[in-house]
Amino acid sequence: MKWVALLLFVALVPVLISWLRENPQRAPLVWTAMGFLPFVMGPWHLIIAPISWAMWPGYVKGLELSLLDFIALAVFLRYQKVRVPSPMLTVLPIYIFLVLVTIAYSAVPMAAFFYAWQLARVLLIFAAVAKICQDERGAPALIRGMVLGLCFQAGFAIEQKLSGDTQAAGTFGHQNLLGMISHFVVFPALAMLMVDGKQRASLFGIISGATVVIFGASRATLGLAGFGFVTLLLLSIARRPTPRKSMIVGLGMVALAAATPLAFSSLQQRFDLAPISSDYDERAAFERAARMIISDHPMGVGSNQYVVVANTEGYSDRAGVVWNFGSRSANVHNAYLLVWAETGLLGLVAFVLLLLTPIRIAFRTAWQNRKDPRGDLMLGIGVCLVVVVIHCFYEWIFVVYPVQVLFAIDTGIVAGLARKIALEKGLQAKSKRQDELQHAAASGGEVA
Repeated sequence: MKWVALLLFVALVPVLISWLRENPQRAPLVWTAMGFLPFVMGPWHLIIAPISWAMWPGYVKGLELSLLDFIALAVFLRYQKVRVPSPMLTVLPIYIFLVLVTIAYSAVPMAAFFYAWQLARVLLIFAAVAKICQDERGAPALIRGMVLGLCFQAGFAIEQKLSGDTQAAGTFGHQNLLGMISHFVVFPALAMLMVDGKQRASLFGIISGATVVIFGASRATLGLAGFGFVTLLLLSIARRPTPRKSMIVGLGMVALAAATPLAFSSLQQRFDLAPISSDYDERAAFERAARMIISDHPMGVGSNQYVVVANTEGYSDRAGVVWNFGSRSANVHNAYLLVWAETGLLGLVAFVLLLLTPIRIAFRTAWQNRKDPRGDLMLGIGVCLVVVVIHCFYEWIFVVYPVQVLFAIDTGIVAGLARKIALEKGLQAKSKRQDELQHAAASGGEVA
């Protein structure tokens, strides 16, 4: 059956290219679908694996392909003449290359290749999104799709909470994963709401984000969501104050104050059921194991195989990780230590650059174009990525496909809008220069 699905996905590419050419006015429907699909690919079985290692303990369990990959390919080919240069098109391939290098000395080379393949799919989505955002309808359509997806997950979180779950995870299987995913939607949605009251989807994005964060009862997610919320409001006001922003800041602070008791209540329910033990610090044990691996394997042990190495070479034992399936099958709860242990110091440097590069572009573009409302969206995504960078100190889940896809969409929006704004400024400067020359010629003068 999976081969039939694969053939259908492949056949979709030329059909979609043709449809996009004939219906340019309806293209935002496809872009909205791209934003929505990351939230439903699992429960709707829209991922196929020509090579499947279902029992592999790593975070990539095969050579996978999704419906979103083929839609992104169709979009990329449809707009192949649109050029969007970006530093991300250098940094991400370098990171992929360093992951591929680990194949040479990995105990299980194919496992490392699986992760490199996943990153290549992420690169394709990034490139497609950057091209889409050369159209002014692109970014709003993508964010609208992500908001719809988060609303879908919020519905499951509400149902799970009403059913008695202390930590709602939506369809992603773990509340921490859903919490990190919510960052990529909530902050861009809030930024759009600050400047455009017609974007009703933005409000639903904020409400659904608050729902999954509170019902997920993850300490890191709750704290970082609050930090990001306040930071974005203050930075947006500092960038360009408007009466609308002042009103939203006031309403936002009231909403934050109202949500705080709900968040504490959710946390209290969690800890009443599962109190924190003072005798065993699992995060610390994981980090001890990771640092032992880094010390013994300075070049890394190979991507997608931390769990195998930690167990088979005795690192988890020596670090004091308890012997149960949940603990022994988990990665170190720190994305930076995980990447360092698997790809070495060079891999870690490339990974950090991958995270920091779009933040620099987003904040620089937002501050250099204070009168441009698109700068607020750049600011929102910049704050989102800062929150994700901090969250990676407490979670390893940045390496899983749903998170990386949403990272690709948000950073693709940053790259696309930065390029579009720069082109428009260049055209305006050129037009102004031509006007000055014409005026000088008409008056018989010279332009310096």
